[in-house]
Amino acid sequence: MAQKCGHAICTSENHSLIVYTAKARTRQQGAQTQQNASTDRPAPLKMNVFDRNINFDALLKFSQISTSTRQHLKNVYASLSLCMLVAAAGSYVHVVTRLFQGGFVTLLGSLGMMGWLAMTPHNKETEKKRLGILAGFAFFTGVGLGPAMDYVIAINPSIIVTAFLATSVIFVCFTLSALYAQRRSYLFLGGTLMSALSILLLVSLANMFLGSVMLFKAHMYLGLAVMCGFVLFDTQLIIEKAEMGDKDYIWHCVDLFLDFVTIFRKVMMILAMNDKDKKKEKK
Repeated sequence: MAQKCGHAICTSENHSLIVYTAKARTRQQGAQTQQNASTDRPAPLKMNVFDRNINFDALLKFSQISTSTRQHLKNVYASLSLCMLVAAAGSYVHVVTRLFQGGFVTLLGSLGMMGWLAMTPHNKETEKKRLGILAGFAFFTGVGLGPAMDYVIAINPSIIVTAFLATSVIFVCFTLSALYAQRRSYLFLGGTLMSALSILLLVSLANMFLGSVMLFKAHMYLGLAVMCGFVLFDTQLIIEKAEMGDKDYIWHCVDLFLDFVTIFRKVMMILAMNDKDKKKEKK
């Protein structure tokens, strides 16, 4: 069990490197977006909290977001759904076949696919090619989840379903918060979140040599909070990019996909470690 835990820690550090690489590129683009964005903010929606006549149709309308941007978001979330399916297939392949068990190959594969995607321009001619690259990136990411899932399955397989449902609820709640909030109201979080992610990456790299379970647990909880913040930031940044003409929904999907996968990984590991501790206490 200790060996499995160590393997899970190591693959977690690999995933942290992938997330940091993607977020560094997004943060660079985000700084430019914030610089070019107008300082005029749309007026906040007024609501009478004592009015019982609730218009439920209005709850699904985002008046501060243009029609073209709403269509862009549909493409982003459709691509995100595709990534989820491919990543699930990748995780299943690892659990069944123990494909790329070392983890280093999946790290290179994920970074390679992500770099290839970033260097391929977004246009109609390359759209299908980039979707294929995105699927490849999602597959390697799913395979990279395998060692963590092996560790969790050895403790309690039902944790995987619980973690996925919990992650879905967290992701949807923070996404809706970003969509309903005043535009650009969460973009100020970018610098703080990137600094926190840098610190977490350094802690991850150090823990590859230390192998501290306590440090790993602290990293899980703090990382979970940071990634929830990134859901807010990335969602609003995608909206601003789309409003300014950046319709690269495939790359925008990468940010949200990594947010979801990272939250899922951390929730899953937290639940597994808590369940393991409870079993120890009973003994």
